Amino acid sequence: MSPASTASSSNAPRHGLPPSAHDDVPPSDGATARVAVRHGFGDEFFMAQRTQRAELPDPEPLLINLARSILEVIAGARDLEQLSRWVTDEVYNTLLHRTVLAERARRVKGIPAMRPALSVLSTHVYEPRDGIVEATVIVRTPIRVRALAIRLEGLDRRWRASALSVL
Repeated sequence: MSPASTASSSNAPRHGLPPSAHDDVPPSDGATARVAVRHGFGDEFFMAQRTQRAELPDPEPLLINLARSILEVIAGARDLEQLSRWVTDEVYNTLLHRTVLAERARRVKGIPAMRPALSVLSTHVYEPRDGIVEATVIVRTPIRVRALAIRLEGLDRRWRASALSVL
């Protein structure tokens, strides 16, 4: 059986089966296997789904805990991975970058990572749209007072931080 005859038989329609993602891919030369992926088919079922405000819990406890946790991550007292469920990939990467910079600064100064004593002074919550919350959390540390601006979006029936700024 020649390679040409096996390639043409693999492209023959399979009776009773739906077409697969690679049925329309021309046969390869045998050096590499190719698989075509149909982008868009079913993606809407696997991407994060927006959630209405009525289906979400009160955001204030999450905002307070998230603010504390973020400052602990930057201080080196908490692992960033613990926040991955509550932040988007973009916020996670931003925090990762900031954590690396803070770790370098501590190493240069010879300061060990310590859990900071935090007290939340106030939270201000604003809902610009259904399923979106923008808030500021004012936190006092022994050294200074910090403000965190956090945007929460209702995704997959839970709040996730989609934007963050630590001032």
